[in-house]
Amino acid sequence: MRTSALFATTLAVVLGVGGTGFHQIAQAVQLSDGKVYFVQPPRLLAASTTRTQTSQSGSTYYFTLSVPETAGEPLQRIAIAQQNGGNSFRNVEYELDNTRAFVGTRGDRGAAIPVRETTYDSETETVSVVFDQPVPPGTTVTIGLRPDRNPDLDGLYLFGVTAFPAGESAYGQFLGYGRLEFYSPDHDFFFPR
Repeated sequence: MRTSALFATTLAVVLGVGGTGFHQIAQAVQLSDGKVYFVQPPRLLAASTTRTQTSQSGSTYYFTLSVPETAGEPLQRIAIAQQNGGNSFRNVEYELDNTRAFVGTRGDRGAAIPVRETTYDSETETVSVVFDQPVPPGTTVTIGLRPDRNPDLDGLYLFGVTAFPAGESAYGQFLGYGRLEFYSPDHDFFFPR
């Protein structure tokens, strides 16, 4: 009985439940080693591209995330890792200086979100986008990456998305895979091979 009461009190503090009902209060989770976690991590809502033809230039790859009100921490950094690269025909190279971010979705854009830096790790095929100011809970954010050109080989491409809260000891939480599909110019959309 005592354990149940202690659990209920702890849950009420974390969820912000008081005498007047539910409040949008969430505290960050920090472990003894100093790592900071989201209480509730962001969600990957969508991934899309403006151009689907292989080897085509001028594309933008969009990744849209929702940072919940109950996240407990703002969003500071996003890592996007290509999962099935492995050779020069499938690898995507980026114009890092052309990375953009904004509030909202690809079809409903809000204010621009300044990006502090965008880096690329060729060993892990990961792009990291760090926001100039952390994105607060309760925000939908879209990141736009500009590749030099689309991959040379057609097919389905997976991009693993990981979100990091603010802080030096932030722990990245994996959100899932964004899926982008590219078609060769001779691909028959009505009668696939």
